[in-house]
Amino acid sequence: MSNIRFSNVLNAKLQETPPIWLMRQAGRYHRHYQSLRKEHSFMELCKNPKLAAQVALGPMEDFDFDVAILFSDLLFPLEALGMGLKYDESGPHLGWQLSKENWGKLKSVEQAIPSLQFQHEAMKETRLKLPENKSLIGFVGGPWTLFTYAVQGEHGGSLIEAKKDFEIFNDFSKILVPLLIENIKLQFAGGAELVMIFDTAAGELAPSIFQENVLPTLETLASTFPKKLGYYSKGTNHSHLKTFAQNKTPWAGLGIDHRWDMAAELNTHSQGFLQGNFDQALLFSSPRDFKTILMKYLEPIRRLDSAKRSSWVCGLGHGVLPKTPEENVKCFVDTVREVFR
Repeated sequence: MSNIRFSNVLNAKLQETPPIWLMRQAGRYHRHYQSLRKEHSFMELCKNPKLAAQVALGPMEDFDFDVAILFSDLLFPLEALGMGLKYDESGPHLGWQLSKENWGKLKSVEQAIPSLQFQHEAMKETRLKLPENKSLIGFVGGPWTLFTYAVQGEHGGSLIEAKKDFEIFNDFSKILVPLLIENIKLQFAGGAELVMIFDTAAGELAPSIFQENVLPTLETLASTFPKKLGYYSKGTNHSHLKTFAQNKTPWAGLGIDHRWDMAAELNTHSQGFLQGNFDQALLFSSPRDFKTILMKYLEPIRRLDSAKRSSWVCGLGHGVLPKTPEENVKCFVDTVREVFR
C-alpha cells in the first residue's frame, strides 16, 4: 500500500508528475483541524490514535496529497525522558531546562520508550484508514534541534545557551540518539514507508561545528536505517550538507528550504530524493496572483529533462503557516499536477 509517484521517487524510477506532501499539511490553517481543536486539546489529538488519524486524513481528503504524515510533535521524546511537556496558545513548554546540574533527572531509554508507544498506534490507525494509493511517512526531530529545546525551551534565535558547551550535547546524544532509534522503529512497525528527520535549528550552527558535532549523530541514525530516512534542515547550505552531496551517508533523500534553487539542485543531484521548496509565505498571495507566482517557480523545474526531475518530491521550504488560505493550498496541488501531467 503506497502511492505510485512517491514509490517511484524512492526507487529512482522515471516519471513526469512529482509526488506532493507539505510539512504541517495537517495543522492550524485547516478547517478540519480547527473543528477538532474545538473539542480536543493538542495533546489529545496527538496521543489518541483515532484522533491523530483523523487529523492526518483531513488534508488528504481535502487536498489530495500523495503522502500522509503522522500527526504528532517532535518534542515527545523529551517528554518521554522525563522533562515534562505542555502546550498552550503560545506554544510548547517543557517542565525544566537541561543543564549539567540536573542531568541525573533524565530517564533511561528503557524507561522512556513505552511513553512513545502511542505514535506506533497512531501510525497503525492512520494506515488502516488511509486509501491504499496513498503513502504514509513518520518523523522525529533532529538531535541538535531537540537539544536546543531541552536547554533553551525553544529552537530559534542565537541559541547562546545551547552553543556554550558541546560536551553537554555530545553526552545528551548518547541518550537521545538511542531513544530516537527506538522511536523510529516504532513508527516503521506502525506502517511508515519513510521517516523524516526534521532539524529546524541546524542552520543556526556554523558549517564546521555542524560537521564536527551534529553530523555524527545523524550518520548514526542514517546508518541504522539505510535508505529509509530523509533529512530536512532549515537554514543550512552546501557547506553544511556536503557529505550528502558526496553520497557519504545512506539517506533516502534530502529536504531543502526555500533559500535553495530547486532547479539548480535537481540538475546536479545524483542520489535519493530532493524535497521542497516553494516559499510557504507566498501561499498568502491573493488567489488572483498566486498561480502566476507559482508558475514562475515551477518554470525552471519544468524545463529540466524529466530524468533530472524524477528525484523531486514537491513541497514547501518549510511548514504550512497558520491562516494560510486553503484555496491556495488546493491551487498549489492542482497546478503542479497540471504543469507536470
